[in-house]
Amino acid sequence: MKSRILNRLRNADGYVSGQDLCEEFGVSRTAVWKAVNQLKEEGYEIEAVHNKGYRLLGVPDTISEEEVKSRLDTRWAGCQVRYFDTLDSTNTCAKRLAEEGAPNGTLVIADQQTAGRGRRGRQWETPKGTAIAMTLLLRPDLRPEKACMLTLVMGMAVTRALNELFHLGCQIKWPNDVVWNGKKICGILTEMSTEINMINYLVIGSGINANIREFPEELKDKAASLCMAVGHEVNRAQVIQYCMRYLEEYYDIFRKSGDMSLLMEEYNRMLVSVGSQVCVLEPSGEYRGISEGINQSGELLVRRMDGRLEQVYAGEVSVRGVYGYV
Repeated sequence: MKSRILNRLRNADGYVSGQDLCEEFGVSRTAVWKAVNQLKEEGYEIEAVHNKGYRLLGVPDTISEEEVKSRLDTRWAGCQVRYFDTLDSTNTCAKRLAEEGAPNGTLVIADQQTAGRGRRGRQWETPKGTAIAMTLLLRPDLRPEKACMLTLVMGMAVTRALNELFHLGCQIKWPNDVVWNGKKICGILTEMSTEINMINYLVIGSGINANIREFPEELKDKAASLCMAVGHEVNRAQVIQYCMRYLEEYYDIFRKSGDMSLLMEEYNRMLVSVGSQVCVLEPSGEYRGISEGINQSGELLVRRMDGRLEQVYAGEVSVRGVYGYV
């Protein structure tokens, strides 16, 4: 009930009477009073005035279940929110919940992640209270080979969310990073459980550098945070809200065609490397070429120096700028 009260107070123009809350939620005034006091203890600033009701004056920087649920304006993305103070990995937790029958759209959030993983097994830790570690569980009707495109869909959602909220000009570094000013601000990792021709479930994990103020020396040239970009701390729950809003929008478009054909034009506008020289690193070696954006299958099109057009599938391939990270 706390998330519903928060949502009501957040969207109210002025005070909300306790009686209105009682009638709306079918509970007693004592139950409303207790819920409001619990919210106050959690850091919410709520004014209570006799004969007027309650008014929300301030919110803490929290990504708790109540705070996130009170903000979500989606139909199915975040239908269930599972919040944890500390997790080893939100992806690992989401997969466990999937095995236990959690529904499509379940969102797992951790305030601290101690053993998160990036692409190709890289470690990705999330310091407590400073970043966003979240994983969305999907049960798509897709063939397994199409799953990699959902990483691109999430990349679009995060990029649009950050640009709409903060006007940063973030871009996508194919296939799984969001960058600002040439530095990584978000990493995305998609994992799945499959049978021969079907996906049992799929989890998309996103790690967003939100309010991190300083990175280790070895990462300073490669990583950035929203706080660094905008000059002040950001509301992490609001970032999650916008990411889920646009993920749902783009995913619904993706489902219509089952590929990136309806999203390809917009994706390529977000892509940082279009028209730039890139270096493609494959297990068998590397080559250089000019990025021409993605095709409808989500593959990166790279024109080699001899004129041949390569269709680069994410897999174990890495793409870098010739003169730097992007």
